[in-house]
Amino acid sequence: MAKRAFLLGLALTGTLFFAALGIWQVERRTWKLALIEAVDERVQAPPSAVPARTKWPSITARGDEYRHVTAQGRWLGERETLVEAVTEIGNGFWVITPLRLPNGDILLVNRGYVPPDRADPRTRKAATAYGDVRVTGLLRITEPGGRLLRPNRPQDNRWYSRDVAAIANARRLTNVAPFFVDADSSPNPGGWPRGGLTVTTFPNNHLLYALTWFGLAMLSAYACVLAMRNQP
Repeated sequence: MAKRAFLLGLALTGTLFFAALGIWQVERRTWKLALIEAVDERVQAPPSAVPARTKWPSITARGDEYRHVTAQGRWLGERETLVEAVTEIGNGFWVITPLRLPNGDILLVNRGYVPPDRADPRTRKAATAYGDVRVTGLLRITEPGGRLLRPNRPQDNRWYSRDVAAIANARRLTNVAPFFVDADSSPNPGGWPRGGLTVTTFPNNHLLYALTWFGLAMLSAYACVLAMRNQP
């Protein structure tokens, strides 16, 4: 009797647990579809001016990430930062360069990817511009801290994520926008860095996961029925 009660309780717990996971995946699917639609709309929209300082406090991932933006200014190439990158064309670094805007504010720009043999700025002198430049790309939200098990180490100049505040502090920059911009694929002189590698497609397997969890919930519910039928 005690064994059957235990099995019944276990099956009932499994039913509720798996059903909850299925519902969660349905909710995740709804969120993912909305994200995909929003990102596609923002990426395809004509570029607008990068948000001014008065709008910085209201910038959020949900409302602003992947907005198509443009900005004009001058590179501060001597204060660039290399962030480890894994891209579709190989492993290497993102080149994060401050762009001084006409009003003095600073915008961090991910100019794009370079392979390890182009990490040294002296190997890509052609991309250094000293006059006014215009940058177009996608607004991205800061990535604080680093990656899982690989925290940023500013003291060693080792960067694993694009943490705007930490990079600004390490490079002694002030009035820095709390977001950065991924530059588009417009070629840089000399071919490096290579922009336009922002990932804007997202896997959406939540329906499959939901069906799996609901299937397990049904099996657990069937086990409950069997356990109750076998009671004396």
